[in-house]
Amino acid sequence: MGGTTVNGGTRSTGGATATGGTTTSGGTTVTGSNAATGGTTAAGESKATGGATATGGNTAVGGTNATSGSKATGGGTATGGNTAVGGTNATGGSKATGGSTGAGGSGTTTSGITCTPQTWDSVPIGWATVSGATTGGGDATPTMVASLSALNSAAGGSGAAVIHVSGKISGVAKVGSNKTILGLCGAEIDGSLDLSGSSNVIVRNLKVVGYNCSDSPSDCSAGSDAVHIQGGDTHLWFDHMDISDGSDGNMDITHGCDFITVSWTKFHYSSQRTDPANNYGHRFSNLIGHSDTNGAEDAGHLNVTFDHVWWADNVAERMPRVRFGKVHVFNSLYTATGDAACIEVGVSCNIRSENNVFQDVTNTVDSSHADSASIIQSIGNQGSSTSINPPAFTPSYSYTLEDVTTVAATVQAGAGPK
Repeated sequence: MGGTTVNGGTRSTGGATATGGTTTSGGTTVTGSNAATGGTTAAGESKATGGATATGGNTAVGGTNATSGSKATGGGTATGGNTAVGGTNATGGSKATGGSTGAGGSGTTTSGITCTPQTWDSVPIGWATVSGATTGGGDATPTMVASLSALNSAAGGSGAAVIHVSGKISGVAKVGSNKTILGLCGAEIDGSLDLSGSSNVIVRNLKVVGYNCSDSPSDCSAGSDAVHIQGGDTHLWFDHMDISDGSDGNMDITHGCDFITVSWTKFHYSSQRTDPANNYGHRFSNLIGHSDTNGAEDAGHLNVTFDHVWWADNVAERMPRVRFGKVHVFNSLYTATGDAACIEVGVSCNIRSENNVFQDVTNTVDSSHADSASIIQSIGNQGSSTSINPPAFTPSYSYTLEDVTTVAATVQAGAGPK
């Protein structure tokens, strides 16, 4: 109770590695995970200092070569000096933003703009790594899309594909299995991203804005989710996303889905909208498990990790609300002022809440939907220490706990598309 782990998940103090695969406060890495001491960004996430010189370009005539830049891993020589006066810009090269090129290779040009994938960790952590891997489209040659019809064509079916999305697309995008979708140049989907029945999918660096009840003005719950996940989907990874204004929910995970990681993502609503059917405007973010009576389908599934997630402006409930699943929320931030409930403990759920920050919220843990089998264990949180029937499960995967005192700043700086 009160955040202390019992046997099977004992958390040592002073920085030693925790038994059972957890990580101690202070940023010590569990065996098998990448170090993130004291909350520094994991290797592969940092941007190369100074940028990278475009390869293939001619040296600027009359310019002075920069001498202070270090080389970005996988990229060209980083520049650190002043721009050469009178020099001609190098042409023909792909500019390596932030070091080595991210998934999909060199930058893709659309409408005269070079869109270069960000460089981040190439694999997820958390439940998406368990019982198999989440690889998406793998090494498939990227396809650039800038319209709904092109996106749906490229993302349909089960063949492996890597899809780069550019610009603003409106409507419902249906994503099949074995896909990697990467947003470039501020890519945005206004409507819904539907992954029903699809597995082995990676979606990164994308903004999704839901219909905000315009598809169901009299009852928001009858509208679409901004991101819709149901029908036995497995091995999904959502990373560096901005998801808002879902009519029914921002991202709901139901009907036996499993092995899902959501990382570095911001959930919010644009306003405190009204809904005649709900006093809080149905501003609900993340439902895991759609009903109390669906245990036959959901028990043993709905295993979800939330890592460095930010529940922000105007979210009222479901951050998340969990039934049946084993859900791990760690290194995450709650600033949804005016909330009705942050983490909601539903029937037969098992929730591990660890090194999270609850800031200016009122109801950090709501147990009004719990039954005798429901579990939540609060460990090392700032602003919430409620535990019910602990201990929670001990994760079978490796992960790194950031020092809780730095979580708020890290999440606010890093969550969302870049």
